Amino acid sequence: MRIELPVNAERFGSNMFYAVQKVFELDGGIDVDDAFSNPFHVVRKITAEELFAIEKDMAVIIPIKDERLRLLEGVLCGIPHACFPIILSNSQRDPIDRFKMEQAMVDNFCRFAKKNYAMFHQRGTDLGEVFEKGGYKDLLDDEGLVRNGKAEGMIAGIVLARLLGKRYVGFIDADNFFPGAVLEYVRLFSAGFTQAKTEYSMVRVQWHSKPKIVDSELFFARLGRVTRITNQYLNQLLSLHTGFESDIILTGNAGEHALSMNLALSLDYSAGFSVETNHFVNMLEKFGGVLPSDYPEVMRNGVEVFQMQSRNPHFHEVTKGDDHLKEMIEGSLSVLYHSPVCPESLKKDILQELKRHKILTASKKTPTNPKRYPALSNMDFDKASKVLDWKKHSNL
Repeated sequence: MRIELPVNAERFGSNMFYAVQKVFELDGGIDVDDAFSNPFHVVRKITAEELFAIEKDMAVIIPIKDERLRLLEGVLCGIPHACFPIILSNSQRDPIDRFKMEQAMVDNFCRFAKKNYAMFHQRGTDLGEVFEKGGYKDLLDDEGLVRNGKAEGMIAGIVLARLLGKRYVGFIDADNFFPGAVLEYVRLFSAGFTQAKTEYSMVRVQWHSKPKIVDSELFFARLGRVTRITNQYLNQLLSLHTGFESDIILTGNAGEHALSMNLALSLDYSAGFSVETNHFVNMLEKFGGVLPSDYPEVMRNGVEVFQMQSRNPHFHEVTKGDDHLKEMIEGSLSVLYHSPVCPESLKKDILQELKRHKILTASKKTPTNPKRYPALSNMDFDKASKVLDWKKHSNL
């Protein structure tokens, strides 16, 4: 792969946010090109060996809820063979057992592909026991089961990846129509991590375009409506603290993202549609130098966030309507509004934005504060591993 080196970066405390990097070639060839080793070159070649070295240490989490089986199969097809897929399903069990259907499809596919995998139902009692024994009960409801929600499934996926000894964890949505796009996303994760100079790093994918039909023709929009709003206020938060206007963040709602395990275990998480935006907010809170930090090692080594622009357009399931968009906008902006690092002037702007979209009304004055989950670093993984029977959930 040949990628553009980031031409700009914004530092906030121990956080380094790199500008979006552009892909020049998805396949950069096998020959060694000395010209690309020049430190003054603006394009970097990343070899297949470098990508493979990351991918064999990466688990790819696929949260799914009642998606079409063929879409899930296509996503599995696009994940590089060296990666380990972990499917976290919250699909219905009754009256039709969708999860059982998913299990059969995944097992059949991976048998032909000779690929290892793990698959869990989010509401399974054995998965709940992993968090019970590990001392991380925040994720459990009154029944002792992992709570409903995509964010909760993502957190469970991180724990499973940690129990497998993986150094990196990536996230891919199960409603992607094109396996080629999935392959590119994972390769971008790997390309980002090969550049990292710290064990605390994150890679976020900016879609090249998100096509939709306008007047019976395809229109390739650069950014979605929610993403435009989220990016604006994240950049405004950075600007107010640094004193210099910035537009560095372009992946505020990136569902396709990956984290080094060290960073994944150090971050707090939030529920609902705020989960991806909260990554940025929590990094500013914990490692930005504005508030006292309980992570001296992270502060010393620094955090790097790479933003990579894909070449494939992003086709996924049709949007679920204006109410769905409003929920996403409120979720994304709520973690900003309720953050202790959010200035009052920005809070006023956020309230005005939410009023414009008729999310706030006379009876609802402020955005709902989403449920928060503490960092996983305090979980007892040794105890959790003793109650997990991988044979029931994988082909390992």
